[in-house]
Amino acid sequence: MVKFSKDDYIKWKEFRESKQNLNNPEYKLLCKLHSKYHKHPIHYPCTCSTHTVKKWIKELNIIFDNGY
Repeated sequence: MVKFSKDDYIKWKEFRESKQNLNNPEYKLLCKLHSKYHKHPIHYPCTCSTHTVKKWIKELNIIFDNGY
């Protein structure tokens, strides 16, 4: 079972609590954490199509639910 580090857990918790649209720092955090926990080179998907971004958020939320 994959778990966030404590620091990443706190950052993702703040991300989840944000009620605004995805801003640039949040987008970079999403890409960084997804690459780290899904073990792939960092990639910044096009924001013109939200499919990948939404998928990555769901996948990181699963890790978040595992705790730290």
